[in-house]
Amino acid sequence: MLELYDKNFNSHLLLGTAQYPSPKILEDAIRASRTEIVTVSLRRETAGGKQGGQFFSLIKSLGVSILPNTAGCYTVKEAVTTAKLARDLFKTPWIKLEVIGNADTLQPDIFALVEAARILNEDGFQVFPYTTDDLIVAEKLANVGCRVIMPWCAPIGSAKGPRDVDGLRTIRANFPELSLIVDAGIGRPSHAAKAMELGYDGVLLNTAVAKAGDPVLMAEAFADAVKAGQNAFKAGMLDPRDVAVPSTPVFGKAVF
Repeated sequence: MLELYDKNFNSHLLLGTAQYPSPKILEDAIRASRTEIVTVSLRRETAGGKQGGQFFSLIKSLGVSILPNTAGCYTVKEAVTTAKLARDLFKTPWIKLEVIGNADTLQPDIFALVEAARILNEDGFQVFPYTTDDLIVAEKLANVGCRVIMPWCAPIGSAKGPRDVDGLRTIRANFPELSLIVDAGIGRPSHAAKAMELGYDGVLLNTAVAKAGDPVLMAEAFADAVKAGQNAFKAGMLDPRDVAVPSTPVFGKAVF
């Protein structure tokens, strides 16, 4: 089970809802992914007018939980204000907290992120902070009350996959009690499987599915990859070796 604050889920895949070719493909991709949680941008909902209302109705009809985000925010004040508006609109204390520090890499401003997380946690939010793979930042987010932390594996939309496996592994090892979700930079199902093999609790992605040649088939592939990676971690994988080890026993072989 995936435990996120006071809720439990069967699926360990979280899916974004932006950039899909059509509402129908979005709906089919969500179903194929078997996800139970989707992220939604407040800016898209409020700026979409009638179309935004139709989008929200579609999401509600699928019976999934909504994780609003503060995408596009660059300051503490902007992120906190957006989070409060999202709480009123979507009727949830959940917020995926993004405070961007660089417009090109979309790398989080970690100083503003920690401060915004502190303010929102004190205001009763259940914060899902999008952060880097830095152990100290994760520690500070935990210290201000975050029970879920979402480190990137590469910049948003880059599709590069895990760039610092050791960094991700270190965060996992230091916070066994927290729910950790790898967020951003995943481009292939194998990337998602790798994240789960590191012992992460889930994977959040968007572009890799939305921009695929067949988003629905790709969503299904990611669902299978996340499950495979989780099972591999639970089963216990072999550590890499520097020498070959024969699979056939040496003892008992015939002597001529």
